[in-house]
Amino acid sequence: MRVLIAPDCFTGTLSAGQAAEAIAQGWRRSAPQDDLTLVPLSDGGPGFLDVLSSALGGTTISVTVVDPLGRPVPAAILMVDLGGTRTAYIESAQACGLHLLADGERNPMVTSTYGVGELIEAAVSGDATRVVIGLGGSGTNDGGAGMLAALGAGDPDALAVGGAKLRDLDDDALHGLIRLRDRLRAVELVLATDVDSPLLGFHGASAVFAPQKGATAEMAQELESALGRFTEVVCRVVPAGRDLLTGKEMRLDREPGAGAAGGLGYGLLLLGGRRVSGVQAVLEAVDFDVLVQATDLVVTGEGTFDWQSLRGKVVAGVAQAALARAKPTVVIAGQSLVGRRETMALGISGTYAVAANPGQVAAALADPAGTLSARTARVATTWSPSHT
Repeated sequence: MRVLIAPDCFTGTLSAGQAAEAIAQGWRRSAPQDDLTLVPLSDGGPGFLDVLSSALGGTTISVTVVDPLGRPVPAAILMVDLGGTRTAYIESAQACGLHLLADGERNPMVTSTYGVGELIEAAVSGDATRVVIGLGGSGTNDGGAGMLAALGAGDPDALAVGGAKLRDLDDDALHGLIRLRDRLRAVELVLATDVDSPLLGFHGASAVFAPQKGATAEMAQELESALGRFTEVVCRVVPAGRDLLTGKEMRLDREPGAGAAGGLGYGLLLLGGRRVSGVQAVLEAVDFDVLVQATDLVVTGEGTFDWQSLRGKVVAGVAQAALARAKPTVVIAGQSLVGRRETMALGISGTYAVAANPGQVAAALADPAGTLSARTARVATTWSPSHT
């Protein structure tokens, strides 16, 4: 049997490549006769550059930027010449990722996306006319203000000191935004993200994602208010337009994806960026449809398979691509919190959790590759023809 192994990273424990290897080892243990193809994937978060580099080749440029707390950190830009267009791929998590912060440092009130702006500046300085920014895994909630400051939109002392400080912005804090937009007009900016949330509101960056980055309920409310003030300042510089058909006000903070990466999506939309599905961009880069046609079973997975997984993440993208080719998909996740009805709607034929109780969670965290491999070995006995 031909098995396509295409997982996302298991956040905090295994990269997508490590997860694919662990799944493959477990599968071979039970079904050594099966033909395995490993394709690690990403939805724009950590691992985005590694996946694209393997698929597209290109040249990797090493740079030094600052992390969410302003400390120097190594990062990379993947430069690829595609059809006469010099494209730069950036993984924003390399500059503003949650993984760059120790547990005690995780506080979106004070973290900044300044380093992402440095990455974009380096890409543009490298003659890129198209910049694709993978959004995901961030430890920030500043609406992209820090990124804008790094590119010259305003004073870093006001914009690059964390989301909470945005509530104190002066009306002219973004005095350089128009010049910046003009400077980048010839550059195509693409936001590759799994998140379609707006910037503000019950489904926005602060309400949904800030708690995952260390914010309390009170902090999330403060961040919501601060981002509201940020949009007020933005609208003084870039007034909202109106829909020609309905006459309704069109505001970028309400656009799908504006809330991605703590509102970094909003900052990029302000610069003329357009949003695409992160996982779809990666699937196209690796010719996933071709790979699916040549397989009998698709195995995917991630750390926690939950409701967010159903909204544009790797597992959903893989399952939908496999369903379109009438190929079964099984999910092997660290934990599974999704019901059978939801998985069937995606075309998923089976879901298997490495950890089903608190004791198993502790064991999985202690040996993530080993426990994932062991769980996969048991799954293979169900799905491989040699055991049926």
